[in-house]
This record gives sequence, C-alpha cells and structure tokens, in this order.
Amino acid sequence: MTRRTEWPGSEDDLSSAAGDAETRHGRRGRHGREDSGGPDPSRAESGPPRTPEEQARAICLRLLTGSPRTRKQLGDALHRRGIPEEAAEEVLSRFEDVGLIDDAAFADAWVESRHHGRGLARRALARELRTKGVDSALIDVAVGRLDSEQEESTARELVDRKLRSTRGLDREKRLRRLAGMLARKGYPEGLALRVVKRALEEEGEDPDLLEDHYLPDA
Repeated sequence: MTRRTEWPGSEDDLSSAAGDAETRHGRRGRHGREDSGGPDPSRAESGPPRTPEEQARAICLRLLTGSPRTRKQLGDALHRRGIPEEAAEEVLSRFEDVGLIDDAAFADAWVESRHHGRGLARRALARELRTKGVDSALIDVAVGRLDSEQEESTARELVDRKLRSTRGLDREKRLRRLAGMLARKGYPEGLALRVVKRALEEEGEDPDLLEDHYLPDA
C-alpha cells in the first residue's frame, strides 16, 4: 500500500469543534453557574439547542465522536431527525471547511483498513464506499492506491488460511470453495482461479486436472 491516511475528524478537531459549539451555545459551569454568552439555564439543562443549525451541529459532533462519517451519512442522519435541508447543508459545508468531514480521507482509510483487516478486493471496497455516499472520483483514487500485486498477494494469503480446512474434499469441491470465497470478497474470476490453482498445485494436485474450471456464482 501507499501512504496511510488518518480517519477524518481527529479527536483534537472534534474537541475543538465541540468547544466552539459549547462557547456558542452556553454550558453550565462546575458550580451551577451559566457560562457567559449561552442560553438561559432552563434551556441549557432541559432541551436541545433552539435553532436547526444548533441541533445539526450537536448531532454531527455526537456522530463523529463515535466514528468517522461521510457527508452523505451525516446528511441522512440529519434528514431522519427532521433538520431542514438548508440548515443541514450549511452545517455540513462548515464541517467540511474545517476538516471534520473529509470524504477523500475517509475513502483512503476505509480501503486500507478493510483490505488489510478483511481481505476485501478493490471491487468490494468500491461497492462499500458507494453505499456510504462517497463520490465516484474519490472512490477511484482510493481503490487505485491498492495495486494488482498487493491484491493478488492478499488473495493468496486468504487461500493459504483456508486451504487446510478444505483438505479431505475432492479436487473440484476444494477449487470451487476456495475460489468462491475469493469471489465473495470481490476478487475477479481470473485472479481467483489463478491463485487457487497455484496453491493446489503446490500441494501436489495435477495442474492438467485443474484446467477448464470456472468460478461458481457468488
């Protein structure tokens, strides 16, 4: 892989943004006194922020503290909570401006994490990022950082881990099971069959008997 990217929205960024929000909205002090510039004590204690923008900021900060999110994920969350579109767009754009939302960094980190952690291939990674609302151009850049050699190397590691559990099965079943496993992780048919056949040949299978096999539907 190439460079390691950080997840968008570091703890320092979130803390700073949260602090700014608290300054704007007001917060009770340790001794029960209201900080200057905030709403009246009853509102600070008992209810959500008054304006849609304040509500949107609070929702986004809470979600980003839990895990990184794309702009679309946050936008969908605001919509579900009834935040008006204009207020949501204003807050989301502001969060992008200060770096709390960064879909490019999210995509880079997602590819690195899911490839190394789950062994997913470029096709599967692109599919996941599309479901999270990442722009196609950003997806292409992110998955493009995973080169063909790395993808094939990971496929072989996956096969090697699974190989032992298939011993005792006949040749056909072993090939189909191992290739099907790679297919479910997004590996192309040609690559999957090549990797599996090579692994079986190294175990002593006759390469001529492994020809003319095709990947099952996954």
